[in-house]
Amino acid sequence: MAAADWTQLPPELVESISKKLTIFADYLRFRCVCHSWQASIPKTPNHLPPQLPWLMLPQSQPNQSHRAFYNLSNSRVHFLHLPEASHRKRRCGSSHGWLVILDDTPSVFLVNPLTRGKRHLPRLSSFPNVVSFDYSQIGREYTLRSISGELYTRSSIQMRDSFVKKLVLSSSPVEDAGFIALTIVNQTGDLAFCREGEENWSFIDEARCYSEDVISFNGLFYAVDNHGIVAECDVKGPSPVVRIIQTPRLDDADMRYLVNSGVDLLLVSRYLDVDHDIVNDDADVNYRTVGFDVFRMNWMGPRWEKVENLGDRMLFIGENSSFSLSASDFPGCVGNCIYFTDDYSELNYESGVGGYDSGIFRLWDGMIQELPPYPRNSDYQVHWPPGSLPLWVIPNPC
Repeated sequence: MAAADWTQLPPELVESISKKLTIFADYLRFRCVCHSWQASIPKTPNHLPPQLPWLMLPQSQPNQSHRAFYNLSNSRVHFLHLPEASHRKRRCGSSHGWLVILDDTPSVFLVNPLTRGKRHLPRLSSFPNVVSFDYSQIGREYTLRSISGELYTRSSIQMRDSFVKKLVLSSSPVEDAGFIALTIVNQTGDLAFCREGEENWSFIDEARCYSEDVISFNGLFYAVDNHGIVAECDVKGPSPVVRIIQTPRLDDADMRYLVNSGVDLLLVSRYLDVDHDIVNDDADVNYRTVGFDVFRMNWMGPRWEKVENLGDRMLFIGENSSFSLSASDFPGCVGNCIYFTDDYSELNYESGVGGYDSGIFRLWDGMIQELPPYPRNSDYQVHWPPGSLPLWVIPNPC
């Protein structure tokens, strides 16, 4: 009996088989089998579920046009040509697989590291509290108005590095032509948003100071303050509609994160402590994460209920738009864990001493294990440039 010629499968059958694949790398390998299979299915799959994130690593040398991404699934490092995210740029988040990039011009844009697709957002100079921008005023290019009405100036570099805390998207810019971006403004604690195609940012006046974290969940944005009080923001209409969800105050925490976990809205509390194992002659203080608590929103309360066991879920938090995945969908991964990166302490690295506050927190025993490729020990000394802390990015071919 002659061997079957798999290259002659009907195109509709090849396409049907390809839609059973759930991992992007498997889809790419499937297309590479032969020319006929490659011609039978689209280059960009539109059916894939959320992928296991890559860890975007700090840029070790200036003037590099490639960026390194650590793949958790196979412990490999991928180098992608990405000059849009060079040293002179600052990343202030990732959402739906797109990086948020600022530089020392007023530009704000999104870039997909897989496809290098780009979407421009309104400029920094279009925020309501920015009075003017003038290139000729070197070192004080921006004039801003404080909450009390006083004018003050900031340089382009200061605006790049500290004006925006975090930016999240309602959806992928490619999958949804009407996506919305929402950002937390540092110092003032304002929330600002823009819809695709708009040229200016708008403040959500009724949600000021809900600036610990923000997430897109079930078609709305949710922002939280340090006490766990939540502002629900609907910005799809002509004017923002805000509902304050008054939950009982939670105990103090150093940081809070909102996580979209399928049908549940989760709140993660992060606790830091001084790292006494670091000896720093410059007297800078270094911090280390020592634990987490997880809460689930009970909408009938409303109240935050403590979660002792996440089951199969893995949470990914940091400067990214936080999310969760099912460990059983990714061989080798373990559920009931929080995968965290350092998104708070670039000052930890100004002295060149200290290490790197990332790891995997295990809810079942409260232990923190190393997050490859960075060990958590006092002998590992690093010095990252500003704006280059590692960042979770979901590979998104769309």
